[in-house]
Amino acid sequence: MAGELIVVSGDSHAVPPPEVWPEYIEPRYHSLLPAMREDDARYRQLLGLFADFSSDVLDVIDAEGAWAGGGYLGCWDCDVRLAQMDREGVAAELVYPGDPRALSPLSPQFRPLTQDVVAAGVRAYNRWAADEFGSARDRILLVGDPGSQPEMGDVLAELDWMADHGFAGAYVPGYFHRDDTPPPHDRFWDPFWSRLTHHGIPAVVHAGYDQRQCEFLTGVEGLRKSMEADGRSDLLAEIINNADKFFSKDMRPRRAMWNLMLGGVFDRHPDLRLLMTEVRGDWLPGTLRHLDQVFERGGEEIAATRKPSDIWRENCLMSLSFVHKAEVGMRHELGVETVFFGRDYPHAEGTWPNTADWIRDAFAGVPEPELRMMLGENAIRVLGLDRKRLRTVAERIGPVPADFVGPRRRLDPRLLANWDSRGGYLKDPERVDHDELDDLLRDDLYLRR
Repeated sequence: MAGELIVVSGDSHAVPPPEVWPEYIEPRYHSLLPAMREDDARYRQLLGLFADFSSDVLDVIDAEGAWAGGGYLGCWDCDVRLAQMDREGVAAELVYPGDPRALSPLSPQFRPLTQDVVAAGVRAYNRWAADEFGSARDRILLVGDPGSQPEMGDVLAELDWMADHGFAGAYVPGYFHRDDTPPPHDRFWDPFWSRLTHHGIPAVVHAGYDQRQCEFLTGVEGLRKSMEADGRSDLLAEIINNADKFFSKDMRPRRAMWNLMLGGVFDRHPDLRLLMTEVRGDWLPGTLRHLDQVFERGGEEIAATRKPSDIWRENCLMSLSFVHKAEVGMRHELGVETVFFGRDYPHAEGTWPNTADWIRDAFAGVPEPELRMMLGENAIRVLGLDRKRLRTVAERIGPVPADFVGPRRRLDPRLLANWDSRGGYLKDPERVDHDELDDLLRDDLYLRR
């Protein structure tokens, strides 16, 4: 295979600016807008450290002025996003709701909201995203959350709407935890999985899955107050280094994966594809080995007929968002054909604006065929993307293999230290706790008590 590399990022984010909320939130919910604007101001104040870097940090990470020049505004501007994709040689990227520069419409981050309000916010986001980015749907691959609609008929109608408007993925139901519906492996959700596979849309589990309303930001708020009392201010590094309290070692996204596997969803819907993103990958090999052992022991609670590792290989894909060096070293154990790169644009923990250097350093020594697979070909194959169209884009923007294969360029040690602080770049692989896994599996009724 010759020519430019086709780079597909499995992780990036978008959010509508608050000034457009009245245009996209249905009029019957406009009475909530004043409270939502108060929440938005609180949100931006709390997460400011995720959205802005000090001048000292920008001197290290922003040599080309991408951040200082407002390149992060691609979070809500299609032209800016495309320019930053071109600059970093990204032919296409999946886009998920959420960015620290604005609260998502009617999002229950600081106050509990009824399900019809949450659903209205999801619809507002979807319609804004389709309007803003729909002209570039071949490159900007939108993911939405139809499962937040109140009733199954509403869920299927929203999913149909998303398919009609070119969405490339749909969240597994339950991104915000709901007490009024069964878990996603329950047969209650079979109409959803059937419709999803009919449309050829993959299911997606993103970091934060199954959080309760108000959970994350109240946790961040408490952490920030504690840090301020101790004279510390690096909130982002604190969250990265204490990931078990927040997202990347949160077991709930992993639990969704094994519940779908062991609960028989892939047996009932063999064409279903599952994408895991921004949940790290180092835990996967040990977890799959353990799940295979559980499967082999069997039991009436297990509805699956295939080993979890087989399901992973045949139906699943992992986006290694702001990839760690250790994960690249584990690529064969992970399954080099089941993982790909994610830059998490424009989040501060992600690879932007240093994506080329990050890839060059992280993937140093990886043979070109494997590099091509992990940077884009796996995503094209599993997600059914238009390779011919993306190759045309790659021929225009690059990169070529020589940009990443060959002698590694020495990077500023301050840059590597920054990547480690903001994204855990140099962290050791996670060690899977089998006792913790068994406790969770018992709760899920997959191991006999």
